[in-house]
Amino acid sequence: MRIYTRSGDKGLTSLVYGQRVPKNHLRVEAYGTCDEANSFIGLALSFLDKEEWDGKQAFLEQMNRIQTILFHVGSELSTPKEKEVTWRLKQKHIDEMEAQIDEWDEQLEPLKNFILPSGHSASSALHTARTVVRRAERIVVGLGDELENELVFSYLNRLSDFLFVAARYINKILGGEEYTLKVDI
Repeated sequence: MRIYTRSGDKGLTSLVYGQRVPKNHLRVEAYGTCDEANSFIGLALSFLDKEEWDGKQAFLEQMNRIQTILFHVGSELSTPKEKEVTWRLKQKHIDEMEAQIDEWDEQLEPLKNFILPSGHSASSALHTARTVVRRAERIVVGLGDELENELVFSYLNRLSDFLFVAARYINKILGGEEYTLKVDI
């Protein structure tokens, strides 16, 4: 299979089932932004290659699951409303994320101030992924009634929380410093 098809050379792309839309169509923006967030998660994980800690394998497996689900969310977003999706986001996926957020958050110092994205490189990349997920969430809101599965809204909202806590967790585990927002600059 060739990587290039030349079918997008005029600014159009295909949704699932072949419907051609402009590359700046809201659905394309939505799933493309999910893909971008997924890439930043992958970047964050690459910074952990040489790091060692108890629980590293479990952390990597959790992040791999998140990446896989996010990829499938992108597939859902690229499927027109009237068409059947091959995979559907379920409440259990959100529940799993919430359980992991709670588990990591119990190990962290309570927040008393806003923090700035900082610390370990992996943590900063997770913060970047979080902001990209927030953008995806804003784009998906624009889809409104075109979105078949309203759980996508909840998933993206929770995913940004998940990535925030994951970034803080990595800083704690690997000694990255969190900088708090200074009010008197």
